[in-house]
Amino acid sequence: MSEFELITAMVTPYNEKLEVDYENAAALARYLIANGSDGLVVSGTTGESPVLSHEEKNELFKTVKRAVGPEVKVLAGTGSYNTRESIELSQAAEKSGVDGLLLVNPYYSKPTQEGMYQHFKAIAESVSIPVILYNIPGRTGVELLPDTIVRLAETDNIVAIKEASRNMDQVSQLKVALGDRLAIFSGDDSMTLPMLAVGASGVVSIASHIVGNEIKSMLNAFEAGDRAKAQEMHKYLFPIFKGLFITTNPIPVKEALNMLGMNVGGFRLPLCHASQSELESIRQLLSDYKLL
Repeated sequence: MSEFELITAMVTPYNEKLEVDYENAAALARYLIANGSDGLVVSGTTGESPVLSHEEKNELFKTVKRAVGPEVKVLAGTGSYNTRESIELSQAAEKSGVDGLLLVNPYYSKPTQEGMYQHFKAIAESVSIPVILYNIPGRTGVELLPDTIVRLAETDNIVAIKEASRNMDQVSQLKVALGDRLAIFSGDDSMTLPMLAVGASGVVSIASHIVGNEIKSMLNAFEAGDRAKAQEMHKYLFPIFKGLFITTNPIPVKEALNMLGMNVGGFRLPLCHASQSELESIRQLLSDYKLL
């Protein structure tokens, strides 16, 4: 594995009845690993975690881990706005055999920095596997600030953060304060190259469902010191990075996968299918990249 990791935040496939399609989830996981991904996040935001039951999540954790084997990192999305439930799900995920946890900011509740510190610390201390924090204020309504992250980094098994605030100064602040103590992953495909330049360790990607090998090539070029190639790859991929966010994630990426014959199914409410104009834009995007 290269120094810079490409981790895909997996969609959750459904069948025609909107039941979780575990067989297709296993097939998708294997496909992603064969096409550039170094690891996977299961039941994150892209996996529609708010509408999955604990039972479905646990079965997904086991299914995906079995599918990709011991050498591939599988991270379980177990964070929520309920600390007690997050602890219970995290402990179950650890028993399922996953390699680590991804814990999103507690959404809707809008806790204070001290509340978030205690929340993340309590979950991390309830398990023995590595924990990655996930700062995405645009989704959660609250931002995990650098001083709080520095405090949390004192907890032994909090090892990384997925940073999706789009605040480059925050990334730099963390590198200054923590050095290599805490790995930083871009949580936004279009910010990956800029974040690598200030010390990020890779990306938790959505576009890697579609262009995983190309994203991995960009990471490899940066690692090899070929900045010109990395910049060219970033410019080449930028339209698909942005095009997969023409409406709420994961709607565009699931629609794109369906167009490509991956059959990941529809959406559980309150998410719904893309509009006709959005579908036309997604189809044109795939055509532009000669994927259709």
